[in-house]
Amino acid sequence: MSPIRTLLVANRGEIACRVLRTARGMGIGTVAVFSDADVDAPHVAQADRAVRLPGVSPADTYLRGDLLVAAARRTGADAVHPGYGFLSENAAFARQVGDAGLTFVGPAPDVIAAMGSKIRAKALMTAAGVPVLPGATVGEATDPAGLAALGAGVGYPLLVKASAGGGGRGMRIVTGPAGLVEAVAGARREAASAFGDDTVFLERYLLDPRHIEVQIFGDQAGTVLHLFERECSVQRRFQKVIEEAPSPAVGPELRERLGAAATAAGRALGYVGAGTVEFVLDAAGDFFFLEVNTRLQVEHPVTELVTGLDLVRLQLLVAQGDPLPPEVTGARLAGHAIEARLYAEDPLHDFLPTTGRLRAFAVPDTVRTDAGFRAGQTVTPYYDALLAKVVAVGPTRAEAAATLAAALRDSRLHGVRTNRDLLVAVLSEPEFLAGGTDTGYLDRHPPADLLKEPVDRWDEAAVAAVLALRADRRRQASVQVAVTAGWRNVVSGDPTVRLRAGGDPMAVRTRGTGEEVEVWVDGRPLGLVGATVHGVPGADSYRVSLERDGLRQGFLVTVDDDHLDVHGPAGSVDLIWVDPLPAPAAADVAGSLLAPMPGLVVRVETAAGQPVQAGQALLVVEAMKMEHTVRAPHAGVLEAVLVAVGEQVDVGQRLVVLGESAEGHDGGDSP
Repeated sequence: MSPIRTLLVANRGEIACRVLRTARGMGIGTVAVFSDADVDAPHVAQADRAVRLPGVSPADTYLRGDLLVAAARRTGADAVHPGYGFLSENAAFARQVGDAGLTFVGPAPDVIAAMGSKIRAKALMTAAGVPVLPGATVGEATDPAGLAALGAGVGYPLLVKASAGGGGRGMRIVTGPAGLVEAVAGARREAASAFGDDTVFLERYLLDPRHIEVQIFGDQAGTVLHLFERECSVQRRFQKVIEEAPSPAVGPELRERLGAAATAAGRALGYVGAGTVEFVLDAAGDFFFLEVNTRLQVEHPVTELVTGLDLVRLQLLVAQGDPLPPEVTGARLAGHAIEARLYAEDPLHDFLPTTGRLRAFAVPDTVRTDAGFRAGQTVTPYYDALLAKVVAVGPTRAEAAATLAAALRDSRLHGVRTNRDLLVAVLSEPEFLAGGTDTGYLDRHPPADLLKEPVDRWDEAAVAAVLALRADRRRQASVQVAVTAGWRNVVSGDPTVRLRAGGDPMAVRTRGTGEEVEVWVDGRPLGLVGATVHGVPGADSYRVSLERDGLRQGFLVTVDDDHLDVHGPAGSVDLIWVDPLPAPAAADVAGSLLAPMPGLVVRVETAAGQPVQAGQALLVVEAMKMEHTVRAPHAGVLEAVLVAVGEQVDVGQRLVVLGESAEGHDGGDSP
């Protein structure tokens, strides 16, 4: 085969940026593709050329193999890298690329097809001697009796899993027969939406195992080897949150057995390119096959940092027919690496994805950051909620964790809620630091516990915000320059500024206007605070220095309309100035249930006029490839359904109106 000259990256976000970076470093021309929602995305500017895919939904853009191949032909690309997600594990797309005379950077279509079906993959692994969990395929018939029989054969608890795709989508835990029918239906809908294939199967579910995966690589000369393991046990909704290499639970003997099983799987497939063999590891040290991901993994950077290898470079070399180089066949582990996935989501509200404009986005250069967003860009509801992967490496696991936690804490992140504080909390938590992670970790350490904060954590940040706001109003004022936010026309009164941090109100009262002010936050006296405020040239930002009880702290405050973005020693916080005289707003209809996130209505479970029970599913909203079921908070009668299937809704939009319970009003005798 001839060397790759021009590479089209059939993906978006941070993985597109990651692949483009290596390709350019190898002297390969680059082509990006972008949807209408990604016009200003970083990967578009990073490529030599870019082709628009009209539309915003994945089905109209990044899942259109015909458009991607046409883009490659139009730009003269001779190879296509699929990244991860979307069409990366789609055998039909790999075949479509090959039929067009292009090089597909990945394994052969037949291998993708074999592993793309987790059902077929389990059968092949059994034949190769790799241990697998008990399971059963769900056929076309999904009647309760048939499903109950399948479930009894597998045993409970069990997992309903999509046969295609990955990323935790199309998966449901079922603890007993009662929930099986609904779980199968929900998994099928989610799998069809994410992968275009609603086939699901049942698999025995191990309670709180470790999730261990092995990176394998194969070349066209028949060499298949492994590049050690990764630990991916800290998960939410079956999606990985923190990954590391090597695993703290794997010693030399177990590493050898895992590597042997993974390479046996690769040889049985005739594997070429980068792949990952995933296992679950129980407390007894026994491991069982989960799946083979026939692509580059999201968490590949931790392997790169402990081996010194560029896995994208290896993919491109193998794809153009080169053998795996000596540095791969002789690879050794050195140090420890930990990756944190920084998501636009709210951990305290069931990890619901969040959207909005990133007013600030900056991570210290003490760590590796693979990002698909930049400051000023809008996070939309159309794609995955991943903002960036932040990765630290150190001589020891403890040092890597400390470095990563410090970098995340010092990151400037404003505009959307993220899981940053949860990541910092996990990286500092004793059980994690002791290596005690498994897939039940976040059940034992729920976000509400990990994110408990002292009452006064944001006191100084709030004071800095108020002083910066005062300076900003004074700078903009053309008359009465001494009048500041929170003014009162009572001379004896102290000005009070009301703020909101998330959903929590704060009130900051100050006395004095010089370099020493007396301060109260929510009625709690902070005493005298020494304060200096200096504007940042060319920006609506202010550097605020506060000194209280001999402790001096510095803050950077950016004023953006009513948003006050504060960055200080305790991290970043978004505060909102609350107008003391807001414009009147219409009250919402009593009983309204509001959209918890922006998304697409994919299912309406009931109709107006019907009685419903507490906890009953009313409708399903999909955002960023995940389903969220809106349930009745109490029994009652559904008075109105205000949305329809296929409708895009915004966060806070009214979905249904639920009346009070009809008990006692059913036409029976009255007292």
